[in-house]
Amino acid sequence: MPKESYFEQVYDVVRCVPEGRVTTYGAIASFLSLGAARMVGWALNNCFGAGDVPAHRVVNRKGELSGRAHFRPPGLMQELLEKEGVKVENDQIVDFERHFWNPADHF
Repeated sequence: MPKESYFEQVYDVVRCVPEGRVTTYGAIASFLSLGAARMVGWALNNCFGAGDVPAHRVVNRKGELSGRAHFRPPGLMQELLEKEGVKVENDQIVDFERHFWNPADHF
């Protein structure tokens, strides 16, 4: 059986992020021990056809909604997070540390 592609590995991790929590591009890259945060971003930019990948739960290391421009409309990322109880102000997660989910702690 062929090994999953890097993109599929990223999607598998993102699917595990619980509702109301967020992770970072870097945390995913570190967990997978492959590539860098930028590669995780590339993977997520290509997942919009797969409706089961909650890409809105992935933010940058500062808790900023750096991927918001890839959502249509751009405010959708914030809207989805707020529906899950994650407060966002000025395109940044409020109380980021409390909402952060590290995949390395759960696998």
